[in-house]
Amino acid sequence: MDATYIWTGIVIYVVFASVTAWLSRSRDGSESSMTGYFLGNRGMGGFVSAMSYSATTYSAFMLIGLAGLTYAGGIGALGFELIYLCGVTLVLVFGPRFWLAGKEYGYVTPSEMLGDRYESRAVAVVTALTSCVFLIPYSAVQLAGVGYLLNGMSDGSISFTAGTVIATVLAIAFSLVAGLRSVAWTDSLQAIIMIISATIVVLVVINRLGGIGDFFDGITEASPGALTVPGNGFFSLSTFIGLTLPWIFFSISNPQVSQRLYTPKSMKDLRVMLLGFMAFGFIYTLVAVTWGFAASIEFPGLATGDLATPTLLSSDLVPTALGVIVMVGIMAAAVSTIDSILLTLSSMVTRDVYAQAKPNATDSQQLMVGKIVIPVIAVLAYLFARLELDLIAVLSVSASAGLLVMVPPIIGTFFWRRGSAAGVLSGVIVGGVVVAVLEYTKSEVITGGPLNEMGKLWGQDSGVWGLLVSVALFIAVSLATKAPTEKADRFLSVVSTKLKERQAV
Repeated sequence: MDATYIWTGIVIYVVFASVTAWLSRSRDGSESSMTGYFLGNRGMGGFVSAMSYSATTYSAFMLIGLAGLTYAGGIGALGFELIYLCGVTLVLVFGPRFWLAGKEYGYVTPSEMLGDRYESRAVAVVTALTSCVFLIPYSAVQLAGVGYLLNGMSDGSISFTAGTVIATVLAIAFSLVAGLRSVAWTDSLQAIIMIISATIVVLVVINRLGGIGDFFDGITEASPGALTVPGNGFFSLSTFIGLTLPWIFFSISNPQVSQRLYTPKSMKDLRVMLLGFMAFGFIYTLVAVTWGFAASIEFPGLATGDLATPTLLSSDLVPTALGVIVMVGIMAAAVSTIDSILLTLSSMVTRDVYAQAKPNATDSQQLMVGKIVIPVIAVLAYLFARLELDLIAVLSVSASAGLLVMVPPIIGTFFWRRGSAAGVLSGVIVGGVVVAVLEYTKSEVITGGPLNEMGKLWGQDSGVWGLLVSVALFIAVSLATKAPTEKADRFLSVVSTKLKERQAV
């Protein structure tokens, strides 16, 4: 595709998104506080929350990563993503509890909640820093997605570096304009563009490939076994478990997502957010998988599955104007995820690290530090993206695998009064190290002993071992140490009482 069309689409998107972000600024100056800047003053409506939640979650991973995973491994990618949607039902259990705890105690970050619940500053600091360790690479994956997209669609006229720089600058700008309000409003615009344009492309592509019947015939001819599991062998049982486990718990383990549970204005808006997200996610999943199959029919033998979407959009199967619109939607999706992560990590560094070191810091001082941290995190993510690693879907899951170590203390926060700070710290630190080491051995292709040629320990991925170690240590160390049971009783009593009152209404 001619780079002129691509640059025109980018310019139009930047103008509209910038205007939207600027208009989102409140007139009462509520962004001048930590709660206002990072949580939208806990006053987000249901529709905006749903679209923002969707755009934040469904990033470059979907139309580049999931499409690429389908291209590489077949129908197993659909099962993998549908299991993620099933995992979102966890929010039905934890969502109201997060929302009520945040409203009652004034939490800004999930790490702040954990630190308070387990009566430990160290818990807040360690969980915040662990989130940074694993979410910065996840941000880099989104930047890389934009780089691959623009480079592939322009046949190399737009460099990978140019794409990542554009995404980095936009993410920083949207985050700084008005905090969560600007991110949420631009997310809503982006989500609408994403779902409408991507669905239209599916209909156009299937029609140009001869209709539904010819489409499925083409899949079986181009990739025998693609409609079965394990198909070509990509989706072995251990690979499927390793990919899906981080996704099942994604909605509560990833702080950029769980922090959004603090933002709706009411419990009703929280329900609208979740229902809207699940409907959006189901449609988007089918779209992404269809794209991957369409690319496998028309463009077999691509160097990597991540090129499936750029190649498809720049081909004759998709009208140029529509291809540019979808490109903008994918780019916007990646930017929305990055700026959400920037806001979350900067709030955690500020609230859970800086404020713990300087407990007398005022709210305005914390906010100033948070704004300074945003570009710093963005630059770190950009430097990581320059590594140009392949297969975005797998890298996204690898980054999320490290955050599985947060699951036991989060569950314990609401359902186990015997959980202790020592249990949290041991599980998060040791589990996180296990994941990091296994991911390093995978990237360096270090094998031997229990490690196989894929860097798996006894055939299982890092997320499986990280979660097992975290669960075991959290339970064992908690039982062997003193837990803040009085705090737990007060916390659980307040949350359960408020929850019953809301349910009664």
